[in-house]
Amino acid sequence: MPQQSKQIGVIVANLGTPERPTPVAVYRYLAQFLADKRVIDLPSLLWKPLLYGVILPLRSPKVAKLYQQIWTENGSPLRYFSQSIVDKLNDQYGKNIHCVSAMSYGKPSINDALSTFELHGIKDIVVLPMYPQYSATTTAVISDQLNAILAITRHIPQVRMVMEYCDDANYIEALANSVRRKWQQHGQNDKLIISFHGMPQRYVDAGDPYQAQCQRTALALVQTLGLRDDQWQICYQSRFGKAQWLSPYTDLTLTKLATEGVKSVDIICPAFAVDCLETIEEIEQENREIFINAGGENYDYIAALNDSDEHVQVLKGLIDQQLSGM
Repeated sequence: MPQQSKQIGVIVANLGTPERPTPVAVYRYLAQFLADKRVIDLPSLLWKPLLYGVILPLRSPKVAKLYQQIWTENGSPLRYFSQSIVDKLNDQYGKNIHCVSAMSYGKPSINDALSTFELHGIKDIVVLPMYPQYSATTTAVISDQLNAILAITRHIPQVRMVMEYCDDANYIEALANSVRRKWQQHGQNDKLIISFHGMPQRYVDAGDPYQAQCQRTALALVQTLGLRDDQWQICYQSRFGKAQWLSPYTDLTLTKLATEGVKSVDIICPAFAVDCLETIEEIEQENREIFINAGGENYDYIAALNDSDEHVQVLKGLIDQQLSGM
């Protein structure tokens, strides 16, 4: 651990969220997100006219309505849970380690976090992307933004970054405990669906390790739970466009299982550190309807780890590993 007098900044980073559930705010957020070449790797001459001429005008009002369904009195669940985690980390660390929340897209930004540290003279920084599985579309985006800012900074800080924690023992145990609690309270369903956020297959073909790390997470989880091969299924959600994405697809998997006679499923999304639109609206609501309409009878979404004390300890452990080298 660092000396007590040393001031260290910790950036706890996530993807981002619109500031409000309105078409204008969603448009602004999606424009920043979908214009990132790490996220969409198509040539700009092809993608930008489609993005600004078709996708954003059509999707922004629709996505805004979805955000309105999940918005709370505390605002966006993703932002609320992310900030709550940071607050709990600060309570545990005390005055010498300063944790802040930051988003790749929207506010608060990576630049906001670095500006705060610069104001307080902090020159030692740990970056924790809340992405258990590394991807160029998520973790690398944070690195890109960080390095772009440091490239025009005269006195750059020392930076250590958590690249992934897909099979970290504490993370896997926390996931397993969340499943066990559900089973203890409501019983175990026929099959555990482990749904990860999808990505175009060509990204993995080009060398992105995301799918391999998803598989490592899923295998570690089911081994910890002691499940047989016929008791679980890995799949991928949130596909967009007509390209081939990682498969099998979550929605089609749920339909197939129901039509084959599987009556009940538990579903967990280990790629999401906190609940957001893709888990609350897409998995808990939309995919529930898909499964039930296809003949399923019982569907239970197991929430993300969110700001639970156990999750905070998992993240603190990852930060402590980086602090030990500073």
